[in-house]
This record gives sequence, C-alpha cells and structure tokens, in this order.
Amino acid sequence: MSDEQLKQRAQEYVDEVWEDIVHDIDYLVQVESVEDKDHAEPGKPWGPAPYEALSRGLKVASNLGLDTHDVDGYLGYADLPGESPKYLATIGHTDVVPLGTGWDFDPLHVTRKDGYLIGRGVLDDKGPTVLSLYAAHFFAREVQRTGHKLPYTLRAIIGNNEETNMGDVEYYLAHYPEPEFLFTPDADFPLICGEKGRVGMSITSGELGSDARIADFEGGTVSNAIPGVASVTVRADAGQLPQEPGTIEVAPAGDGLAKVVAHGKGGHASMPEGTVNAIGLLVDYLLQQGLCNAAERQYLGLLQRVFASTDGTSLGIDATDDLFDPLTSIGGTIRMRDGRLVQTMDVRYPKSTTGEAIARKVGEAAGAAGASLHVDSDMVPFYTSPDSPQIQTLVSTYNELTGDHAHAFTIGGGTYARHFKRAAAFGPHDSRQQMPDWVGPEHGPNEGVAEAQLKLALRIYIVSIARLMRLEY
Repeated sequence: MSDEQLKQRAQEYVDEVWEDIVHDIDYLVQVESVEDKDHAEPGKPWGPAPYEALSRGLKVASNLGLDTHDVDGYLGYADLPGESPKYLATIGHTDVVPLGTGWDFDPLHVTRKDGYLIGRGVLDDKGPTVLSLYAAHFFAREVQRTGHKLPYTLRAIIGNNEETNMGDVEYYLAHYPEPEFLFTPDADFPLICGEKGRVGMSITSGELGSDARIADFEGGTVSNAIPGVASVTVRADAGQLPQEPGTIEVAPAGDGLAKVVAHGKGGHASMPEGTVNAIGLLVDYLLQQGLCNAAERQYLGLLQRVFASTDGTSLGIDATDDLFDPLTSIGGTIRMRDGRLVQTMDVRYPKSTTGEAIARKVGEAAGAAGASLHVDSDMVPFYTSPDSPQIQTLVSTYNELTGDHAHAFTIGGGTYARHFKRAAAFGPHDSRQQMPDWVGPEHGPNEGVAEAQLKLALRIYIVSIARLMRLEY
C-alpha cells in the first residue's frame, strides 16, 4: 500500500482498538512487578510478581494472534513470521520500580482522568509495551487481509528485568541471534541515539561504635531514583528536636528514641534538576543538630559531599563532552546493615571519563572518611550514528507525523538499546509537553501519560515499522 494509505489505515486501527489497549495496559498495571530475587525459582528468575506480569504480557500477545514464547521466565517474545528468518524487533518491559509513597491515585490500576492515564508503569513501560504488541497486531491483520507476509520477521520482545540489571537481555542474547535492527519504546521522542555510561556504587561506613546516636536509617527504594521521603531513628528526646513544616517531621519512636522524617522531591537519577533528595536533608539535619558520634559525623560529612551537587563537582568527578550532557551523580538509597550505614550512588557519565576513574575518586574520599566503596555495576556509554538509514527512517517518520523538525539526541538514562549492536530508543514520551501538576513522572508517584501521546506513538510505530521493512539487511 502507499504511504498515504498506510497512515490512514494506522489512524483507523488506533481508533478501533484503543479501548482494548487501555484495558490491556490496566491488566498489566495490576501486577506489582518489582524484582524479588528472594522468592525466585526456576522459571521465575526475577520473582513471582515479575513473572506474572510477563505471563500477562504474553497472554495479551497471544490474544492478538502472535506466536508467543516464554524464554525460561527471563523474558518473552511474540513473533509475526516474515518471508525471511532475519528479524526486526521492538523491546519493552513489564517490570516496574517500587510504588513508593505520595500517590493520590491507585498505583495498581489505571485511572483515566482528563485525557491522562495514571498508574505505575503506564509510561515506564507497561503502556508502551502494550503499544508494541498492538503494532505487531496491525501487521498481523494486514498479512491476513492481503495474504502477503512481511519481508522480515517482526518480533516484539517483552523484557522483565529492565529496572534493575537487565539480566533478561543478557540471557536473551546468549541464546538468540541479534535482530537486524531494534527499537525500544521506553524513552523520549524524537529518538535517542546515545546513552551515558552508568556506574552504581555502595559506600559503607566503618563501625559506628557503642555510643552511636543513629539507631536506623531508611531512605529510597531503588538506587536509580532520587528519594522524596526518608527517615532516621535516633537516640534522642523527640520533644527537644526542631521541626520544619513541610520538610522535617519529628515524632517519638519508643523509649529514648525519636523518628525524623524528611520530605523532599523525588525523580529519576538521570534527571536530578529540580529534585530535593530526602536523604540529603536528613544528613544535614543530623549534623546541624549534633545527632551523631565522631564515627557517624565522619561518615555523614562524606555523605554531605555526595549530596552537595548533582553534577559531581563536590566529589571532583564532574565531566562533559561534545556528545553527551554533563555527568550526573545522585544518592539513591540508604540502609543500616549489621551496624553500618550503606549509601548507594548512581553516576551517569559521558565518554570523556570512565567508571573506573569515577570509582577511584569516590573511593579515595570514602577511604579518607573511614568508609569503603564497592562498585556494584558499570555500563559504558552507548552511541549509534544518527546518519544510519534506520535512525533516519525513524526520525523522519516522527517528524512527518508530528510536523516537527527534531533530531536524534543523547540522554543520561539507560535503556535496552545499549545492549544491541543496531538499536535506538524511540519514544513515546515527549519531555517538551506540559502536563498538569497532578500528573507525575516515571518512577515517581502519580506516574502518568497523555492518552493522545500514546495514540500518536502507536501510529508512529506502525508507519516506522513498515518503512524499516523496506530497507535492505
């Protein structure tokens, strides 16, 4: 069919199936699919809830007439066989970050309000994953209507471990050949062709001593998100501690104990601008009020340097280059473990530095404060030339269907694209759009997305896939 016919049929298809799509997004959102390795078992490597979400995603695909496969519970995929065994692919994911606090809506059901969908995963990434399955369904119907297969097999991969270590794609690539090209609907439009490196670290304090003032410290849910709420339990008289309305709350917590809760403004680790780290607020409060012994003061002083900047300048790890935005650095979680405090860090870095160099400097600072550093993970930067035919196809299709004149760009976030040789991250979010105050971001409370944006994305995906199928591989 001609391009004009393709665009018209895509629009008609989206209008026809939209209520089914919202229903299926809600079907996935109902599962609190946070990684739970403590309850993992053969066939369910990420835990029972992530597996349930994966199973539901495969059921949606099967109901759409696609050929589904469960890859040992690590992830799954749904195929529309083509003339060639070579395949083009999409990849979304059905796992989510923890719900966290601060929700005004039920995080485990889709709420529709004023043209928006609200719920954990509607944007990252259950909603977009459902779009990828329906994009494949569009072509399945066209094949049935015309009797002509696509030139290449179309595969919709359903990931299940993106929010933590992406062990699902590592397992997949160890057992299956690479696609000729792949895009993930788990990012921003117009198109992401590069991603910063990411090094995750844990800073563990020394022994706090028998005279420690801190009895417990809990902040953050995952290392790759900035916590909006954190709490510390200290050996002190709650009545003698000052409160700061809207920021610091103090309450008795038992004999001789006080619980101090800090309220900041959370967000994604790769976009710290405008956030307020609740752990950092508590670190400042403990030092200001003298709620620490000498060992604790030394460690808290180190953490002050961690939280003093989000570009790494306070630790001497700042960096930038001509391909990426400047380095970002945040503290994600803090816990008390075996009498020691453990603070995690998430650093997104450009090509002008390395994870090793960053860890070396942070390790030196930790050692000087009597603490130790452990590197939990390190992923190097990823970059695909925006001049490649596939990238040009996706960007031009986006511009054509939106009337925009946008270009591919790089980000600090990490997506599945970095694991593949020929890949990109392609929408559906548009960070330039203004949303109501009650609509939250991915990883945050009240996570939401405009229905109109998802509808537009599905049209873009359908037309883009059709055009990718015309290229030679």
